Amino acid sequence: MELCEEALRKQLGKYKFRDLTIEELKNFNKTYPNFVFSMNTYTFKDGSQKDLLNFSGTVPVKYGNSYNIPVHLWIMDSHPFAPPICFLKPTANMGISVGKHVDARGRIYLPYLQSWSHPKSTVIGLIKEMIAKFEEELPLYSLSSSDAARQSELLSYIAKITEGETDMKSKGKIGGDKDGCFNKITVVGAGDLGMACVLAVAAKGAADKVVLLDLSEGAAKGGTMDLEIFSLPNVEISKDFSASANSKVVVLTVNSLGNAQTYLDVIQSNVDLFRGIIPAISHYSQNSVLLVASHPVEIMTYVSWKLSAFPKSRVVGTGGNLDTERLQYILTNLLKAEVLGKDAWIVGEQGEDKGNQIETMAARNSREKVANRALEVLKGKGQRSWSVGLSVADLTDSILKDKRKVHSISILAKGCCNINSEVFLSLPCILGTNGVIEMIKLEEDPLVLEKLQSSAASIHDLQQQLKL
Repeated sequence: MELCEEALRKQLGKYKFRDLTIEELKNFNKTYPNFVFSMNTYTFKDGSQKDLLNFSGTVPVKYGNSYNIPVHLWIMDSHPFAPPICFLKPTANMGISVGKHVDARGRIYLPYLQSWSHPKSTVIGLIKEMIAKFEEELPLYSLSSSDAARQSELLSYIAKITEGETDMKSKGKIGGDKDGCFNKITVVGAGDLGMACVLAVAAKGAADKVVLLDLSEGAAKGGTMDLEIFSLPNVEISKDFSASANSKVVVLTVNSLGNAQTYLDVIQSNVDLFRGIIPAISHYSQNSVLLVASHPVEIMTYVSWKLSAFPKSRVVGTGGNLDTERLQYILTNLLKAEVLGKDAWIVGEQGEDKGNQIETMAARNSREKVANRALEVLKGKGQRSWSVGLSVADLTDSILKDKRKVHSISILAKGCCNINSEVFLSLPCILGTNGVIEMIKLEEDPLVLEKLQSSAASIHDLQQQLKL
């Protein structure tokens, strides 16, 4: 179908990089003229909607015989800096073969999408990889007449998927865990923090297998290469999201390294990055706990929760765990205030302006004096990668071993402390195999409540400006 550039330019009025998008689509149209372009509304998992350019057509695949595989691509409004969202578009006599690169809903997952980077990545390149992967594992099969009749009943659902995702979750688990007790952890991101998490988790010994998912371009670099050279037992390095399948915990350490100018731009870059990660992770590990260490941790935990559609109990952030453990250590071992040390937590927002909550039966004045001394000592401590890695290992240990230990981590705070918005803040809670089991009730200190509500308001304002 020949593109009308003038009409397309009007339709793409809200696209951030309209000229780049049009130029690429013109090139694509020359190579694949059978694709039909249109503007439609796409519905994301969180219920938000956007008018996006999308196109449908068939890609030629040789699998013994020659097949034309129908696909449907949605072009994001931040294209070409964000990857398209891709689905199969089966007809009534076709069934979806759930496999390494396709889920039960027909969504397509490819390494090319996961490592998408402009200007290296293009829609033409994406189609080429799609063809190559489909020639390894055919994504569709022909149904018998009776199966076709049943399939036709599902077409309305399939249509909804190709027009935009629903909140309906696939009931079939991909792959399956042969050993129900197998403890597997995936760390996403091979930067300093990701490496620190892998080493700390491996040293802790709670996991039977640790997968480091390296999303960087090109061959293994730096620490990742060293890990391959000096291989550790039970540690696997991969660039393919399928390697994360059936993880009990997935740790997210990635941060965008773009050239964003403002703080909001930095966060939006991370959101765009997570758009290409969270759906794939939630596809391969549908029952995992997502543990977010990316910054800003409260907002990126919220983004992970929205994009994954996981229950709130299974999406948490590292939050105040590191500083809480430090504070408890300072109180108990350096200041010899064991009673205070047991029930002292750093709560609220990660950063310099944190609230803190200390529960004890001791007199208020002496409590505050000791607490202030402890916080002065704590101020000298930074958030180094290896320190956060140790904190992550501590949290994964509690989850895998179902320790039901109290941690101050980023959880959904709505309904607590008169907070009515969907924001994540560090609050003490009991952590177990399925994530958050129970939140610990805070002492009603007016100052702490005021700080928590202030943090919630500022985080909520930022979230409202993001494009999920």
